[in-house]
Order: sequence, then structure tokens, then C-alpha cells
Amino acid sequence: MTTLALGPSWLDPDYLINTFGVIGILTIVFAESGLLIGFFLPGDSLLFTTGLLVVTDKLDTPLWLICTLIALAAIIGDQVGYLFGRKVGPALFKRPDSRFFKQENVEKAHDFFEKYGPKSLVLARFVPIVRTFTPIIAGVSRMNYRSFITFNIIGGILWGVGVTLLGAALGQIDFVHEHIEAILIGIVLLSVLPIVIEFLRARSKSKQDGDAEETPAEPGETPPQAQRGRHAKR
Repeated sequence: MTTLALGPSWLDPDYLINTFGVIGILTIVFAESGLLIGFFLPGDSLLFTTGLLVVTDKLDTPLWLICTLIALAAIIGDQVGYLFGRKVGPALFKRPDSRFFKQENVEKAHDFFEKYGPKSLVLARFVPIVRTFTPIIAGVSRMNYRSFITFNIIGGILWGVGVTLLGAALGQIDFVHEHIEAILIGIVLLSVLPIVIEFLRARSKSKQDGDAEETPAEPGETPPQAQRGRHAKR
């Protein structure tokens, strides 16, 4: 099977699986689930490709076993991320940008967590980059540990097992084999779609707020700022 590397060859799921096997798959799932350095790893396409390779006998591991191990790696990865967040605390938001760390990624995950609350641990699993930082933000926010464990397990199973089984199910269809490159690209695009929508929405809101501040008052009309000041004096 030939897949398309959406970046360096060492980020190609097919290359990673053939080179490092099951250990490599579990390591990547663990790192992407809660380690800061794992945000750029190809989690979704890796799991999909893993399921596909299992049913085509190109990966000699039972499907039930690989799904179980992947779910455990995802759950443990989030657990490590949560504990890291609790230990680092607010210092994470003050950390300067570097080649592998961008403050905007932390802010996106924080906004995502604030918007969806505990269930963000489940939803974030299906959003690249955000899934890496969300358990860390949960730790920084000192989210109730029992709630964290519950949503962590649900998210780890739904994502880890779900995407792998999807690859296994579709891997038995000839059409999938013939168009695997396009399908992997589609998976990546669907994964980043929520981020793009949120970015455009935030950009539109920011522009609207800017236009509202710059809109001059009509002749004879008291500017909003002046009205607030006048009411304050009263």
C-alpha cells in the first residue's frame, strides 16, 4: 500500500508503522495525547492506517489487541498530560514560543476547554493539536480528578478504538485501497476543519468589534464612551 506523506517522510503513517511497528504506534498515540512535543504527530491518519493494515494482514496483530493497546496508550497519555498541567500550572501560559511550542496552541486549547467544559476531553480527541493540549489545560485548571478520569476514558476509547475500527471496516473495500491517498488527506482536512471554523469565527468577531469601536457618532449623538462616563458621574 502506498500512502501520501503530508509532510516529511517520517510523518507518513505507512512509513511509521512499517519502521517501528506496534511499539511505534503506541508511542505516537501516547505522545500526541498529552506530551507537548506530540502535537504535530499524525494521530488520526495513523490510527486509520493501522486498522487498514490489520485487516489486510500487513500488520500481524489481532484487531482486538491493537484497539485495546491504542485505547490504553491514549488514556495514559492524557493522564500524564493532566498531571503535567497540575504541576506546571500558570507557568505554562508564560512559556516563550520556540520551534516546537507556540503559545497560541495553549490558548486555543484553553478556549476549547472553557467553551465545552469536561466534555472537551472527548471532543478534543478528534481535533489535532487541541487534543494534545486539552488534558494539560485540564490539569492547569485543576479539573475534578474523578470527572477527568471518566471523560478521559470515554474519549480515549471513542477516538483510539473508533478511528482504528473505521480504518479496518473501510480497509476491506477495494475503492478505499485505490484511493487511499485522497482518503487520508480527507481525514486530515476533516480533523482540522473545526480549528479553521473557529479561527474564521474569531477573526470575524474581532473585525466586528474593531468596526464598532471605530464607528463615529452621528451629529448631535453622544458617543457610547461619553454616555457611560455621564452615567457614572450620576
